[in-house]
Amino acid sequence: MSRALISRATDKIKDEVDAWRSRPLDKIYAVLMIDAIVLKVRDGAVSNRPVYIAVGINLEGERDVLGTWVGTGGESAKQWMTWLAELRNRGIQGALISCCDGLKGCRTR
Repeated sequence: MSRALISRATDKIKDEVDAWRSRPLDKIYAVLMIDAIVLKVRDGAVSNRPVYIAVGINLEGERDVLGTWVGTGGESAKQWMTWLAELRNRGIQGALISCCDGLKGCRTR
């Protein structure tokens, strides 16, 4: 596929993706799972960047990808706090269980 084809395809769905990324979320999730994976990302040059993902399981047992974000450095608790604040601003008030991989700074109160 050419770069032009990829650009045209992403331009056509950009508004839908933006609407999905800012949609209101449920107030409570039974489970909130957060993690990141480091991938090679091309943004001018190729670099290793963390891709953060938050997945919720609602009270009916349905899974939902709540958000994805591409970071700039390694995975960090500080960056997670930014993404979790965004989820809170979109309506999440809490989760019965939160799952993460022991990232320092992501602890329960």
